[in-house]
Amino acid sequence: MYKYTVARQLATKRVITNRGDEVGKLTDLLVNEVTGEIETLLVEVDRDSKVMRRIGAKDRIINIPYSAVTAVSDVFIVDERELSAISD
Repeated sequence: MYKYTVARQLATKRVITNRGDEVGKLTDLLVNEVTGEIETLLVEVDRDSKVMRRIGAKDRIINIPYSAVTAVSDVFIVDERELSAISD
């Protein structure tokens, strides 16, 4: 029961860069079934996101590696430098 409560609390959290630019909303997490570690954030891109337009994200949902996450509180904060790798 506890893990579902935590998952519900994470649902639709905003994702922003370490510079404060909006990326989008968290839609899901990919978790390693063996280790239980979060591997990837699935994020619905904010259509008005300047940083996503700048890096050329064309998909509505993007995968952000969990290694890009620098902090989690009311929002997920991701390192903007690691976002450029997702468009390659």
